[in-house]
Amino acid sequence: MTTQLQPGLVAAVDLGSNSFHMVIARLVDGHLHVVDRMRERVQLASGLGQDAILSPEAEARALACLQRFGQRLLGMPGECVRAVGTNTFRKARNRRVFLRRAEATLGHNIEVIPGREEARILFRGVAHDLPALEGRRLVIDIGGGSTECILGAGEEAQRTDSLQMGCVAYTERFFGDGKITRERFKRASLSGRLELEPIEGIYRGIGFVEAVGSSGTVTAIETMARALPGTYEGITLQGIKQLRDAMIAQGSIDKLDLPGLSPDRRSVIVGGLAILHAAFKSFAVPRMRASKSALREGLLLELVGRLSDEEDVRERTVSRLCERYAVDREQSTRVESTALGLAKQVEGLFDLSPRELRMLRWSSRLHEMGQALSFGGYHRHGAYLIAHSDLPGFSEQGQAYLAALVSAHRRRLDPEKLALLRQIDGERALRIAVLLRLAVRINRGRSTEPMPIPIVRVVGPVLELAFPVGFLDARPMTRADFDEERELLLPTGIELVAR
Repeated sequence: MTTQLQPGLVAAVDLGSNSFHMVIARLVDGHLHVVDRMRERVQLASGLGQDAILSPEAEARALACLQRFGQRLLGMPGECVRAVGTNTFRKARNRRVFLRRAEATLGHNIEVIPGREEARILFRGVAHDLPALEGRRLVIDIGGGSTECILGAGEEAQRTDSLQMGCVAYTERFFGDGKITRERFKRASLSGRLELEPIEGIYRGIGFVEAVGSSGTVTAIETMARALPGTYEGITLQGIKQLRDAMIAQGSIDKLDLPGLSPDRRSVIVGGLAILHAAFKSFAVPRMRASKSALREGLLLELVGRLSDEEDVRERTVSRLCERYAVDREQSTRVESTALGLAKQVEGLFDLSPRELRMLRWSSRLHEMGQALSFGGYHRHGAYLIAHSDLPGFSEQGQAYLAALVSAHRRRLDPEKLALLRQIDGERALRIAVLLRLAVRINRGRSTEPMPIPIVRVVGPVLELAFPVGFLDARPMTRADFDEERELLLPTGIELVAR
């Protein structure tokens, strides 16, 4: 039996290293009302071998969960669903093949987001549901494979760090045979402190007035701490030590039986507690409150921003890049207008989705940013800057797509560039790159007078641009530009004709 969703619904899917979460909400007058939640313990991180290859068993668990999630999302438009993969997806060497299977099973695209992007979105989700606060908040999220640390004010993250330590990884590393001893806990906590050491001074120096813990690990610890003798408001270092001592006394993960500890959290809780102990010591946290909001709530807020009239975070990111690298806004606007004018004519024929049109728009704005370093090879400089910058709002795939377009917007299209574009988005990415190249050629003279957008015809492999009568005859340099471009496009299989 399939589930038909009602209109006005949005969904966020968080494919974490330990559990997969999905939340579905109804958007009413700009406000979100949760109508359904699903959570399944998949333990994807435990299936990641030393060679960084996901095991077939882990993949099978994940796909079985995604099949159930996909049924719940049946009939939901793609633009109303945002699914993201986090640390284990980032680390898996075989993720490309697995992602294709996972997307086909879920029925929606899955973005792999960088650690800092995960932290930024997470902070927004946590802060949104907390009372307003004068001053900064510290938010710590202990996931299965990584721990996110964020300092911010309001709903804006100001400092984000993603550290390679998580409850699954630490439990397997320090308590792999299930035995819990004081010495092992000490080593696990010390390892956490070493991971935190590079940012410890920064976080203490900036300061915070409240500490908040997110994720199932922290909420489970808070539940257990409240059941301890004495009265505790939130999580304290004293409470963490009491839980540590109780776990050591029980001696084994299999024997853990603490009030508030659920069976599905038992196998990873000791590693999570050691990480939280390290964070309390490193950042001198006096007390921490737990929040049930996390990455998925932040994803919903971001999704609403993309669907409504609110500014897309990615738009702000692109604008900041333009400012930082002193992009010629008038020229980029000319190129953008021409590129979109060309794309509109072939949108259906080239099977261009809103995603491709967004990428065309953003790459048009950023194609010259590499000139801030030098003119020679500026397309390569721009691509490097995009690929290695922190771009809020962009997934790893989106960041790679944007960098590939900027790299391919001029000069020779060698086999490596062509293979990269096709790997990212098939022939559509290549077609977007061609449209960008043509828009740049048309506006090469940087004329302040509006340039005509040629009529585009596509017949088989032939891409014909029909300019106004006499336009190219009066502009021999532009004609020479298109003669050169025709030769450069031959490796793509596209035959360019400009008349």
